Amino acid sequence: MFEPQKGEILTFNKPYKWTSFDVVSKVRAKVRHRIKVKKLKVGHAGTLDPLATGVLIVCLGKATKQIEELQKHTKEYVATVRLGATTPSFDLETEEDATYPTDHITEDMIRQTLNQFTGEIMQTPPAFSAVKVDGKRAYALARSGKDVELKAKPVFIDEIELMQCDLDKKQIVIRVVCSKGTYIRSLARDIGLALNTGAYLTDLCRTRIGEYKLADCLDIETFDTWLDGQDIRIMNEQSAAADK
Repeated sequence: MFEPQKGEILTFNKPYKWTSFDVVSKVRAKVRHRIKVKKLKVGHAGTLDPLATGVLIVCLGKATKQIEELQKHTKEYVATVRLGATTPSFDLETEEDATYPTDHITEDMIRQTLNQFTGEIMQTPPAFSAVKVDGKRAYALARSGKDVELKAKPVFIDEIELMQCDLDKKQIVIRVVCSKGTYIRSLARDIGLALNTGAYLTDLCRTRIGEYKLADCLDIETFDTWLDGQDIRIMNEQSAAADK
């Protein structure tokens, strides 16, 4: 039984270049249309950057009350990092602004460097992020050309693993298990600094949030078909309001 008003938790593989809010809006619209109601609470439990893909938890109805708790769950990411260059956004949103030597880097050096980032570390969020500065999103200020200064904050890296290393292509792939609030773009930047070079993110996929895994996620493009296959319990809006 699918009960969107009473409360449901869904997970989606967020598409590339979609915002997290795009997914929420699409789900809200499709479910409201399907059950023919004017209002339905829908929210997500942890933003993913537009250029990232992977697990996005979407809560419906009374399940939106669980969002804060769900956000605390450990996250797992697989990230591709380009060595030897930097971008202002620490990813592909902006063009490269500088290049650096990489001939001194070895795979063993990379493995040793990654070990330095396990446990609690201090991390400065990217200027191109949703962090608020004087009531405004940092990315809005950065995109308008304004200087953005953000303070470092503690985050926790449970695991970091080198999955692939191609020094000819100046590229590594890492798996990261981390706490809420960790920016993998900042981690890529900091890895580059620790290797005495530059680095930025070229691909990012969130593969897990707590026990919610990528393999079990819905596809937003086929959500209509999935929804049509559900046994849906619909409450009238007065009953839904009384059940809040």
